[in-house]
Amino acid sequence: MPYLETGPGLRLFYTVTGPGSAPVLVFSNSLGTTHRMWDAIASELSAEYRCVRYDTRGHGGSNHDPSPFEIADLADDLVALLDHLDLTRAHVAGLSLGGMIGQAFAARHPTRLAGLTLMATTAYMPTREAWEERAGLVRRDGTQAILAATMERWFTSGFRDAHHGATDAVAEEFAAIDRDGYAACCEAIGRMDLRPLLQRVSAPTTVIAGREDPATPVAMAEALQAGIAGSRLVVLSPAAHLLAIEQAERVAAELRRDLSRSYPQKSQI
Repeated sequence: MPYLETGPGLRLFYTVTGPGSAPVLVFSNSLGTTHRMWDAIASELSAEYRCVRYDTRGHGGSNHDPSPFEIADLADDLVALLDHLDLTRAHVAGLSLGGMIGQAFAARHPTRLAGLTLMATTAYMPTREAWEERAGLVRRDGTQAILAATMERWFTSGFRDAHHGATDAVAEEFAAIDRDGYAACCEAIGRMDLRPLLQRVSAPTTVIAGREDPATPVAMAEALQAGIAGSRLVVLSPAAHLLAIEQAERVAAELRRDLSRSYPQKSQI
């Protein structure tokens, strides 16, 4: 299995598909999911791009240590993965927590970023107390305690009714997420404020929102788009929080457009 040791007791799971010499697209998953949330999109784009997926610290095949960490630390995990794969630059696509990681990466490592696609995410997510409360609940009772409410936020009712197989697979992975890893990420989100960093994002950027997303509503996407100079905003409907699953074909199309800006000549990395 492909693993990267990022520090004492820290291990990241990753997977790579697509031509070895192709331009690079890195996917960063949302809170409570794994790299599998990108399956359909990575399958669509792997013929032309080198698609790198990994499990965020404390999720799926990636473990974590007991000490607290910040969004900046998760961005540094991404840098370590690029270094491990000998990749100089990449286009980064992140959803929710993955988009927060993408913002921190863009501000901290601008020369490593070819382009950025931020989905169903925000630079600031109040309140810290609410995130700490959720972390405490999950540490005590596991992610099963919030499973039903999470699925309602993640998918529109129409999608849930029509695509039981897809939503059941996501629910199964969510229920299996390590409770301490999930809680630690919740606490990092609660402490996060990336708004002062947005002016440092210089790569071509697209912000994608779901019209029906109650977790990171369109107003949050509009604030991101306003804070990142030259960025564009796309609003998809019907789409709730996990829009990369609910609207996989449309997201893949938007990514193709973004990648054509990041790699106009599809030059080798």
